Amino acid sequence: MAGALRRIQKELRDLQSNPIEGLSVTHDDATLFNWKCTIKAASDSPYKGGTFHFNLDLPENFPFKAPSVKFTTKIYHPGINEEGHICVPVLRDQWKPTVSLSSVLITIQDKLNNPSPDDPFEPEIAGLLKNDKAKFLTTAKEWTKKYAT
Repeated sequence: MAGALRRIQKELRDLQSNPIEGLSVTHDDATLFNWKCTIKAASDSPYKGGTFHFNLDLPENFPFKAPSVKFTTKIYHPGINEEGHICVPVLRDQWKPTVSLSSVLITIQDKLNNPSPDDPFEPEIAGLLKNDKAKFLTTAKEWTKKYAT
């Protein structure tokens, strides 16, 4: 656990010295293993104008096990399910101990801003994005206004 704590402290220093535009991270000083993160959607995103919150929980055996991510802001997205879990390979089968948390956060931010029907958590939303993009965009915009502004 001491090794995990050192690595987490290093990752936080890296984020402070090289902040990611549109993304912020806070944590409870008592435990560095739970991060509260916020993404402001990009201006060219279907979710523009929205601010989305998620928790990033680091396991005690980090970096040998991937963090878990859960969105606390509802979002109409093919890659984020109703429970707030996000579908990104780096948090599943592509995790390696050398992966930086900055790169994980950038991947999450990119996934949020650029929904794709490929590898979906929500097949119905992915189908709508693929077959009726205008309706998908209208619903995404409505949900953003309702839950993320």
